[in-house]
Amino acid sequence: MSATPAPPHPDRPRITELRLSAFAGHRRAVLPLGPLTVLAGPSGSGKTSALRAYDALARLGGGAQLGAVFPDPVACVPERARPDAQHRRGFRIGCTADGAAGPVHLDVAVQAEPELRIVGERLTAGGVVLLETALRDPGRRAVQAAWHTAGSAPVTRAPLPDDRLGTPLLPLRVAGKTDGQRRVLAAAEQMVVALRSVFACDPRPGRMREPVPTGSGRLLGGCDNLADVLWRTRAECGRRHAQFVAAVRAGCAGPVADVLAEPVAGGVVRALLDRGDGTRTGLARLGYGELRYLALALVLFTGPGVLEVDPAGEVPAALQTLTVLADGFDRGLDVRQRAELLRLAVRMCDRGHIRLVAAVADATWAAGTDGVTVVDLVT
Repeated sequence: MSATPAPPHPDRPRITELRLSAFAGHRRAVLPLGPLTVLAGPSGSGKTSALRAYDALARLGGGAQLGAVFPDPVACVPERARPDAQHRRGFRIGCTADGAAGPVHLDVAVQAEPELRIVGERLTAGGVVLLETALRDPGRRAVQAAWHTAGSAPVTRAPLPDDRLGTPLLPLRVAGKTDGQRRVLAAAEQMVVALRSVFACDPRPGRMREPVPTGSGRLLGGCDNLADVLWRTRAECGRRHAQFVAAVRAGCAGPVADVLAEPVAGGVVRALLDRGDGTRTGLARLGYGELRYLALALVLFTGPGVLEVDPAGEVPAALQTLTVLADGFDRGLDVRQRAELLRLAVRMCDRGHIRLVAAVADATWAAGTDGVTVVDLVT
């Protein structure tokens, strides 16, 4: 593992560690996360499941229901996990968020069988348990929660639903009258803000080649609607678009004077490369690696207003960090393309408003690069 940290951004909450205590193929795994993290390992080493766990925590932090986040929860249970006397099996994941409140730790235990529910949650900071929940009565659809008060009573107890994370619910339950309560609220807000604004991305070139209808102009995780996004963004910020074109020029074959979208019959738009000599090349003619490179470059140049993410609307954008989860980051790319894309990712992540967790089979080409944390999932 090698890392050269970027300059600190103390006002921006960010996830600095992912814990997979018992999740899919992982047991007692602790993954450090920097501004740009590369998860490396061969097929079956757990790269995709690590990204899935991060995305699940992000969605739970946004208030999503457990069933929507884990449609197939049994697949998340470690393969050799044995059921207990009540025939229960499950999994455990967690993370650490750093920011103005210092390191805040969240750990969640989920029961997958015989029914899906959160059976335990713990939020801690500075060695103090700020929130703890436990399933006391399996017959009730609730967990017993206790949160730090530090007032006349050391803790406050109340039931919370067992199908949602308790941490994002705390602002609705904690009054904030004591120093202890205010500490709980600060830690919960830091964790939720750090987890929100996650964009899980794995471009699908086959779908990017086809014209698409105009819509929201927000990029989907598969980048299927890249033409619609270009139709919107090309006119929004000329400077950013010029930088994007320069990046595409560095990673695509032949001259590139512009990247644009144009309407075609049927109320749809298609994306094109303007070669600068009167020739325009449709994306259908580009190679697999060129399309993935182009899509990932666009992701790195855009933000929550363009990507299909769920930002914390009540928090100023300047205090939020977009986290991109890129599976198969180097899939289909040649040596030049992956080097250019890594260089672009380092530059964008160094600014502090975007973080990247990328999965690759072999990270030897990225190891030792300033600003890159390489996590080998095999060692």
